[in-house]
This record gives sequence, structure tokens and C-alpha cells, in this order.
Amino acid sequence: MTRAERGAVLLEVIVALAMLTLAGGSLIRLVTETERTLGETRSREETLLDADRTLAGLVLLTRDDLDRRIGLHPAGRFEAEIRRPTLTLYRIALRTAEPGRPELLVTVVYRPRPAP
Repeated sequence: MTRAERGAVLLEVIVALAMLTLAGGSLIRLVTETERTLGETRSREETLLDADRTLAGLVLLTRDDLDRRIGLHPAGRFEAEIRRPTLTLYRIALRTAEPGRPELLVTVVYRPRPAP
């Protein structure tokens, strides 16, 4: 093997190692990003499950209880906003207590008017 051929082989090895390093770095970044996203998803899922349990408790309230809670109030680690758009419907929304956060869960419940 001539000296020029050995130099070309060495250059090919260096280029191949550089390509492997780039591919390995990309793979490590991909795995790291996937783990971060999975952690965020698990956290969001836990928050939504907790919000669902809280909302389930609020849905069981009577008409009088809902009337007393109209407005924005703390509900565990969330804020509950209860509105009465009509005489028989109540809108219940949950959001985290952090300012500017969107509603997590919303439902509307029917409570008949009391008999005269």
C-alpha cells in the first residue's frame, strides 16, 4: 500500500468516525428529548386525573351548594369557577391556581328548580 493510499484510508476512517459521532449525538438528543416529553406527559396526566376527581366531587353538589359557590373559589390544588347561565344549568370549570392558565376540565350540570 502506498503512502497516498494509507493517507486516503486514514481520511476515510476519520470521516466515518465523524459521521458516527454526529449520528450518536443526534440519537442521544432524541432519547433525551423523548424522556423529557414523556415526563411532561405523565405530569399532565396526573394533573388531569386529579382534576377529574375534584370535578366529580363538585358535580355531586346540590343546587343550593352550587348557588353558594357561584364565582371563583379554591378547590384542592385547583380553582373552580361555577356559573349559572340559566336557572337550571350550572357551568363548572377547573383550572390550576397559576395565573393565566387555561381551563383543564369543564362540565355543565342540570339542577331542576325547586318546587313552588
